[in-house]
Amino acid sequence: MTTTDVNKRDWVALEHQYYQGTFKRQPITLVRGEGTRVWDSDGKSYLDFVAGIAVNVLGHCHPAIIQAVQQQVTQLVHVSNLYYNVRQIELAEQLGIQSNSMRSFFANSGAEANESAIKLARKYGRLHRNGAYEIISMDNSFHGRTLATTAATGQVSYQATWAPLPDGFKQVPFNNLEAVKAATSAKTVAILVEAVQGEGGIWPGTPEFIRGLRQWCDEQNLVLICDEVQAGSGRTGKFFSWEHYGIRPDIVTLAKGLAGGIPIGAMLTGPRTDLFVPGDHGTTFGGNPVACAAGVATITTIREQHLLENATTMGEYWKSKLEQLGEKYPIIDSPRGIGLMRAVHVKHNLAASIVQKALEHGLLLNSTAPDTLRIIPPLILTKSDVDEATEIMDQVLADVASLPAAQV
Repeated sequence: MTTTDVNKRDWVALEHQYYQGTFKRQPITLVRGEGTRVWDSDGKSYLDFVAGIAVNVLGHCHPAIIQAVQQQVTQLVHVSNLYYNVRQIELAEQLGIQSNSMRSFFANSGAEANESAIKLARKYGRLHRNGAYEIISMDNSFHGRTLATTAATGQVSYQATWAPLPDGFKQVPFNNLEAVKAATSAKTVAILVEAVQGEGGIWPGTPEFIRGLRQWCDEQNLVLICDEVQAGSGRTGKFFSWEHYGIRPDIVTLAKGLAGGIPIGAMLTGPRTDLFVPGDHGTTFGGNPVACAAGVATITTIREQHLLENATTMGEYWKSKLEQLGEKYPIIDSPRGIGLMRAVHVKHNLAASIVQKALEHGLLLNSTAPDTLRIIPPLILTKSDVDEATEIMDQVLADVASLPAAQV
């Protein structure tokens, strides 16, 4: 289909006719991307600070991913996990190097990675904790949309429609170690935590809390699971966000940015919980050669182009610009987060208005709540990108600050 054909079709009408209405869309149809930019079907360009919801860590159509995928599809697209798979082993090796020798299991998404972690923790409970099966997770967390991961998610809005949910999950306040200890019982087998909460609004754990969880798990013979689906793959300036806290989890889950835009999930385990044997768990597509080739290219590029360092440097630069905007426009507060995983609190529940105005001005942003603006650009972000985004945000905040709701 040519560009002209793309522009002629009424994609919104076709979507309403043929696609189930599970997503609330922004009113644009994206057809092309390059680096930190995307273009819609009308040819308008946007600076992308959503990055596929923290997926496109190398930006759009990065040459390393294009080359890896193109080469792989000419060799082997899919063979299942009945046979050894070179790309899968290479990606597992790369993740082992990043995680101090953890071993990998590959799936297709973050939810599947977390399902794998839940099953592995329950096996640990059966073998080493008298059949314990309950998992403690955090209020405001997000772990996926399957029934089990929905039960693990600490947000009632994601749960209410699907009751009754699977048993074995309880939530406690984030950054409250005493609440975790009080909730622990003989039934408890694991603690599931995002060291930096993503979908809940970009809330970093305190050092005392994250380190305290590791110590509590050691003392009580519990499994510590770190969900790195959104914060991992370099987003915070470390490959794993738990590295900021000087701990090592028993189990780690990854997805989103791991293959730079190609669907993949991963569950990593250290030796203490390395308990799966053939038949315990499986997947048809997980560890697919094409996805794993993209994963290897992504990790290699992050390392060779020093993108962890760039995420830290550009994250601080972007933070300083947001702070300046906050001083100029009182409708937003100082930013929070780590690296290129940032959010700002928006007063008067005007986050959606900011997202919409930014869209009109050519900047893609995202709100996770009426009062929360989430900003998760690619790790290849440059100073000029930040400067351009700052100029746009200046115009946007001026527009939004003049709205009647902002005068309340």
